[in-house]
Amino acid sequence: MTKKIAFFDIDGTLLNHDKELPVETIQAIKDLQNNGVYCAIATGRAPFMFEQIRETLGIDSYVSFNGQYVVFEGNTVYKNPLPHERLEELYFDAVSNGHPLVFMNHEGMKASEPNRETIEKSLDSLHFQYPAVDKDFYKKKELYQSLIFCEGNEIDYYRDQHPDFSYIRWHEFSCDILPAGGSKAEGIDQLIKAAGLDIEDTYAFGDGLNDIEMIRDVGTGVAMGNAVDATKQVSDYVTSDVSEGGLVKAIYHLELL
Repeated sequence: MTKKIAFFDIDGTLLNHDKELPVETIQAIKDLQNNGVYCAIATGRAPFMFEQIRETLGIDSYVSFNGQYVVFEGNTVYKNPLPHERLEELYFDAVSNGHPLVFMNHEGMKASEPNRETIEKSLDSLHFQYPAVDKDFYKKKELYQSLIFCEGNEIDYYRDQHPDFSYIRWHEFSCDILPAGGSKAEGIDQLIKAAGLDIEDTYAFGDGLNDIEMIRDVGTGVAMGNAVDATKQVSDYVTSDVSEGGLVKAIYHLELL
């Protein structure tokens, strides 16, 4: 029988609206694994931000930073860091515009400046505290994603002036900064190559703007009922809201269990 692999977004998919991992979701993932379905995570989060989730679910493979840092069975198989010189240019531009940044690698994150309400509120929505401040962190480490804190259409300025990056809004005050063209879909492609699997036997479950490419490009893409409209439009199936057990319902609807 052909090996199947399922990729799960975290926020709004594995985790409910209260950032909790439901008991029925934990059981469904374990049942999938026992049923021969390979399970992996695909998230915009950094690896250090979901260690407990991986441990609880018994998952050792993941696509993190929206595809820029990929691990298969505990081994790093793909890295796509932010271009350092271009990031420095963007950073100085952001400073002049009053927009702080958070710099991230697979081990930790640092804020460019202290005491900014936009940073505090954005990270608090993920239940993370304000990072330590190190405005030179990007000079010392290879970074795979950064966060810029600005509102609404302010991000369009950076899209125009700094096209070496892609920008994905995940909070009213914050956008992810990725290498141009980076996506969860590319990360998934790298992981299934490392695993020797086929894209046609790949499933993906998600809800956000950063899930559009992976849900569109995998064999079967599932949008949560709480997904943004753009993600629903490219999906093969739309399930119920995460608060209504939508993930488990989709797993059974697709006859993975």
